[in-house]
Amino acid sequence: MTGRPILTAAEMRAAEERAIAAGTPVELLMERAGLGVAEAAWRFAGPLPTLVLCGPGNNGGDGHVAARYLRARGMDVRVAALGEPKAGAAAAARAAWGGPVESLSEARPAPLLIDALFGTGLSRGLDDEVSAQLNALADAARVRVAVDLPSGVHTDTGAVLSQTPEFDLTVTFATLKPAHLLQPAAALCGRIVTADIGIAAEASLTELARPALPMPGPKDHKYSRGLVVVLAGEMHGAAALAAEAAAHSGAGYVRLIANEPLPVSHAIVQTRDPELICHDERIGCVVVGPGLGRSQDAHARLGVARRSGRPLVIDGDGLFCLGERPDGLEGHILTPHESEFRRLFPDLEQPSKVERAREAARRSGAVLVYKGADTVVAAPDGRAAIGSSASPWLSTAGTGDVLAGTIGAMRARGLPPFEAAKAGVWLHAQAAARAGKGFVADDLARHLPDGL
Repeated sequence: MTGRPILTAAEMRAAEERAIAAGTPVELLMERAGLGVAEAAWRFAGPLPTLVLCGPGNNGGDGHVAARYLRARGMDVRVAALGEPKAGAAAAARAAWGGPVESLSEARPAPLLIDALFGTGLSRGLDDEVSAQLNALADAARVRVAVDLPSGVHTDTGAVLSQTPEFDLTVTFATLKPAHLLQPAAALCGRIVTADIGIAAEASLTELARPALPMPGPKDHKYSRGLVVVLAGEMHGAAALAAEAAAHSGAGYVRLIANEPLPVSHAIVQTRDPELICHDERIGCVVVGPGLGRSQDAHARLGVARRSGRPLVIDGDGLFCLGERPDGLEGHILTPHESEFRRLFPDLEQPSKVERAREAARRSGAVLVYKGADTVVAAPDGRAAIGSSASPWLSTAGTGDVLAGTIGAMRARGLPPFEAAKAGVWLHAQAAARAGKGFVADDLARHLPDGL
C-alpha cells in the first residue's frame, strides 16, 4: 500500500497556489480548514470551554474560523490574538468571528486550548514572551489541540525552534508534513488527523504504510518463499538474532554461515563456508554485518558477500567495513543508525534527515534505512518514506539485528529493494507494538509472525 503523502512547506504552498489558480478562493480553503479543526476538536474533546490562540497569518485565520464553528455548536469560546491579521483572508476570518478578541499576553486559560499561532513555514523560534505564555496556557489546559503544527517547530526538519508544549491532537490540512513524523517535533504532535480541504497532491515522500504481502499459496515451497543467508562473524549472537528474524518473517529457508554451531531454531540450516553464497543461485538475499566484527576476516567476509552478486542487507559492522563514502552498492540495502550514518557520510550536513538519507542513497546507489525513532527509508531515485514513531522499547540491544533479518526476508521473497526495506521496517514496528513493554530482541523476533 502507498502511505499518505508528505509535503514540505514549499510543496504545500505550491499545492495551495495551484488550487487557487484553478478557481478555489483562499477564503474557501481557510473556511474548510477551520471547519476541519472545529470538527476534530469537537469529536476529540467534547464541549469544553475553549480558548483559541490566533497568530497574524493564515494559521490564525484558520483559528478564527474554527472558533466561529465551535461557537455555533453552543460552546463557550474565547479568542486571543498575537496581533492584527496580516493577510486579507485572515482579516476576513477575524471579522466573520465577530466576537471579542483578547490580547495573547493577557489571555486566561481554558480547559480546551487550540493553538493557531503559527503553522507551516515557521523558520525561527517564538519570542520568549510568546513561548512562555503558550506554555503557561497549555499547562493549565486539560486538552491541547494544534492547528497544522505545534507553534515553534520547523516544518521540514522536525526541529523544535523554541520551547513548545506537547499537544494531544494536531489537525493538519490536505497532507502530512515532515515534522509530523520527524523527531523531536513528532513527539509534540500527539494524535494526528488530516482534514480534507480540497487540495490534491502527490509526493515523492510518504508515510510508511502497511505493505501488500501475499500469504503463501498451495504452489509455494521453501525456495519460492525466499532463501536468506546470514553471514556470521565474531559476535555470533547478533547473527543468530538476524537468522531467527528472517525465519519468523516468512522466509522459506534460512541458512546461517558461522565458524561454529549456534543455538538457533532447528529449522535454520548451519554451515561454515562463506564461499557457498557465490555458488547457490537460489539465494534471495544475504544479510551481512550483525556481529561481523571489524577484523581482517570481517572485511574478507564482506568482500565475499559483495562478490557473490546476491542482494545484500548490510548492517552493523558490515557498514564499518564499507569505510567512508561507500558507492557501487546498487540493488543493496544499508541500515545505519545515526552514528553509523555519520561515519559513512561525514560530509552530509543537510538539516533534514530526509534529505540526508536521499543524498546518501543517491551517492551510494543503495536503499538507505536511516534508523531511529523516526526511521527514514530512501531510494537512489529520490523516493522516501518516514516511519511513524516506533516503540521506545526498541532501544535495546539486538533489535537492529532483528530488523536486518526481517528486511532480508522481505528482499528474498522478491520485493524490490525500496519496497523490501519499507516492508521490513513496518513489520519490525508491528512486532514491537505487539511485544508490549520490557521486551528483548529475542521476544521481538518471536512477535514478527503476529505482525504478518
